[in-house]
Amino acid sequence: MNKSRREFIKKSAYAAAGAFTFSAKSYANIIGANDRVRVGVVGFSDRFKSSLMPCFVNHYKALNFDIVGVSDIWKVKREAGQAQLKEKMGHDVKAYRNNDELYGSKELDAVIISTADFQHALHGLEAVNAGCDAYIEKPFAETMQDARAALKAIKESKKIVQIGSQRRSGANYQEAANFIKSGKFGPTTMVELTWNVNQPGRWRRLDAVAQMREEDTDWKRFLMNRPFEPFSARKHLEFRLFWPYSSGLPGQWMSHQIDTVHWFSGLKHPRSVVANGGIYAWKDGRENWDTITAVFEYGPENDSKSGFQVTFASRMHNGEENPKELYYSNGGELNLNTNLVTPTGGLSEGHAKVMNLQANLLPEVNLKKSDEKVEASANTGGDSLTSGHMLNWMQCVRSRKETNAPVEAGYSHAIACIMANAAARTGTKVTFDEVKQEVMAGNKVFGI
Repeated sequence: MNKSRREFIKKSAYAAAGAFTFSAKSYANIIGANDRVRVGVVGFSDRFKSSLMPCFVNHYKALNFDIVGVSDIWKVKREAGQAQLKEKMGHDVKAYRNNDELYGSKELDAVIISTADFQHALHGLEAVNAGCDAYIEKPFAETMQDARAALKAIKESKKIVQIGSQRRSGANYQEAANFIKSGKFGPTTMVELTWNVNQPGRWRRLDAVAQMREEDTDWKRFLMNRPFEPFSARKHLEFRLFWPYSSGLPGQWMSHQIDTVHWFSGLKHPRSVVANGGIYAWKDGRENWDTITAVFEYGPENDSKSGFQVTFASRMHNGEENPKELYYSNGGELNLNTNLVTPTGGLSEGHAKVMNLQANLLPEVNLKKSDEKVEASANTGGDSLTSGHMLNWMQCVRSRKETNAPVEAGYSHAIACIMANAAARTGTKVTFDEVKQEVMAGNKVFGI
């Protein structure tokens, strides 16, 4: 596809997304305390079924929320969603072939978006332009063009948006953020992030791929602003394995962990990143790597001599699902698996004395306030972190206060993920142009 044709498709997608107008009942005024909040589901995905729906069900009655419609471009999922939501809600739920029909009904106040990775930002843009608040799954965006367009639309709309970075609603993570921001931890010197599994079927959809027929879905609508290519059931349903529909490991897993780096440090994005990896085990036609290691540098843009390093490593062919997040300072470590701050590795008296320094050892602090745990699998049902995150969104829709994970959080993790993907795909050291808000691979803007 030539450049002009690609740009035409992209501009058409943005224009279509911006064509919606506010409905008469979609928050011309703040919702009253006793008014029912009517929610639509955008994408009846596995993520929605296994986690978001159970978490919504945990809270919807107490807050007078309801699901009234579901939009999915694949007939099979659309019909399954309609049936399952009818059972859960105890009343008929309307099914829509696409988002134009969903928003055209003018019967919504808010939506939950859990579509393909590359669609999140544009579907969020659609939602706020239609006058709806939105819960938007991560990753927020896989290209800077999508991220910028959605950020602008969401900020201008003043709608209540929660990005699906559920760590921000965990008491232990909030305690960690407070501890580091208070200065008690000292300057962060390094962060180690890992996420390893041995799951050849993760992100595969064998039965669904065999079942999908092009005439039962809307392939062109699925592609949105991506370059046209012939219909592929695998890319439609196993999108996490294929670029440009997903960055894979960075967008799916790193987006959660790197978000805590931005949150705890107050920094908006990395200064630079390099990455390497490959497909070493699962040679099943996937295009996104099954192994990656990325090394980030963080610090003030105007002070290249200060900062810290972050490493992210992930493999899909060995390991149990137990994501690790370790923060280091000169005085010790903060471990978000044990939820403990300890003096482990801190500057001991013996080593300090050699340089005429004072020993620097952190006290032991327990960050854990509850039994909240990191979500371990997409198939375990509603976990406590996501349940609390969904509750926070619903409460903010009522109060009109900012959510725990506002759009800026999604924009920041998108930058880091796009930078990691750019480094992996180009083999170059990647930086971020603050003025242009572009990811730079060498001296070239990274894009599709």
